Amino acid sequence: MKAQVFRGVKQLSYEELPVPELGADEVLVQVKVVGLCQSDIKKILYPLYEPPRIFGHETAGTIAAVGAEVKNWQVGDRVVVMHHIPCMHCNYCLNDNFSMCDVYKNVTTTAGFAPSGGGFAEYVKVPGHIVRNGGLIPIPNDISFEQASFVEPTNCCLKAVKKAQIAPGQTVLITGAGPIGLMFIMLVKYFGARAIATDLIPARIEKALSVGADAAFDARDPEIAQKVQELTQGMGVDVSLLAVPSDKAFFQALDCTRKGGKILFFAEFPDEVEIPINPNILYRREIDLMGSYSSSFRVQNLAADIVFNRRIDVEALISDRYPLEDLSQAVEQAVSPGPETYKILIYP
Repeated sequence: MKAQVFRGVKQLSYEELPVPELGADEVLVQVKVVGLCQSDIKKILYPLYEPPRIFGHETAGTIAAVGAEVKNWQVGDRVVVMHHIPCMHCNYCLNDNFSMCDVYKNVTTTAGFAPSGGGFAEYVKVPGHIVRNGGLIPIPNDISFEQASFVEPTNCCLKAVKKAQIAPGQTVLITGAGPIGLMFIMLVKYFGARAIATDLIPARIEKALSVGADAAFDARDPEIAQKVQELTQGMGVDVSLLAVPSDKAFFQALDCTRKGGKILFFAEFPDEVEIPINPNILYRREIDLMGSYSSSFRVQNLAADIVFNRRIDVEALISDRYPLEDLSQAVEQAVSPGPETYKILIYP
């Protein structure tokens, strides 16, 4: 099979590799499409992991083989592959902190080498504990592999929306109108709240409005806080979702968030970034700061329902499609996006 192998920082090699061998409780999936995620890009561009590895985790495909002990799955079944499944019995899992579970964090889906997701290959092996514990999600016949590949990123965004307790009638500020910010807009609207978006690119500001934002502003506008006050009868937004790793975006969100409101960090900041803040601002205004990392097993079925029943328009997020052979070019485009660059999909 063909695969894109991470051979070092900024080094991807399109190689011929053996198809992974299956254990008795494992499943082999032929990858039909895989989304390019910002986390994949970071792993390729920075010295975070020892090579060689095969990344890629927003995977949809067809079961190509099943181990002798596998039940309930057959060759030809169309599935989404979830690369994170928690143990369900550690203290983190018992407190619904599934993404902190060691089993969850230890990625085991693989196309070869150290297990790292494996979606950037023609075939990926799904280990037994994922097969048994809900890590394969059947795709309805009327849903395309492209649409299905959004189940995992939808889960991640949905987890954040649930954690921030976004409710009907609230107003939410979303900083950044890239593919994640746009998905946040769709989910905020689905749950009955108003969405205000910011971005630096005019085309993305327009895109935010086209997918349902009630207002969208240039993030450099010095009057954003005043405009948000006008849109919220002088209150400010109930929740701010930081979809970009920017300290400026954080302070802007702080200016826009009402007393008693919430600010949620969704984008991962560079480790060297520190944000100084007077704690009395949080104390006196009772602002809650929170973070949301990765997906949640608890909302997995709801994420699939939202995508499979077209409750949000994931196809509106797709801007580019690349063959697996051209993954390096896809990464370059994602790093230096054009005004119309949103979600990039990869096809083995």
